[in-house]
Amino acid sequence: MSNSSPEPESGPGGGDGADRDGLPGGGPTGPAIVRVSTVGTVVFVVASVVAVFSDGVPRAVAVAVDLGLFALGCGAFLWAFAVALDRSRTTAIGIGGLYFLAGCAPRPVRRRMMGLLAAQVVVGVAAASAVPYTAVAASVLVPVYGLGLAGLWGAHHGRFDDR
Repeated sequence: MSNSSPEPESGPGGGDGADRDGLPGGGPTGPAIVRVSTVGTVVFVVASVVAVFSDGVPRAVAVAVDLGLFALGCGAFLWAFAVALDRSRTTAIGIGGLYFLAGCAPRPVRRRMMGLLAAQVVVGVAAASAVPYTAVAASVLVPVYGLGLAGLWGAHHGRFDDR
């Protein structure tokens, strides 16, 4: 059973961490996860746009951003899975709810996190398509970041039915 409360409807900036949930062993707050996802997505979009129109160092920076976000996403994905595995002893957690926040998150949170994921997919595919056969192709890896952070939000703050 989750003793967490959903994020306030004031948006991802609301709360500024003040609504810490009583998670065993701690964990990131809901607004912090949304903020990190937003910042990463903005950095990715800017780096991708610059990489499409520039060569050399800007592309190298964009690839570093892409691979960094991919690595962070993999870590968040696995962390979310571990937390969900622990919670699954008493809570019925589904993959759709965990990683896509279906039915477990307040509408503003789900809309924001899935919107960021969609932006990562669209920008990643568009950037890789705009300059094919270049290092910009690494941009298609970035949606793992959005998916991992959505999973982290779901694992820590999602409302699921009891077993």
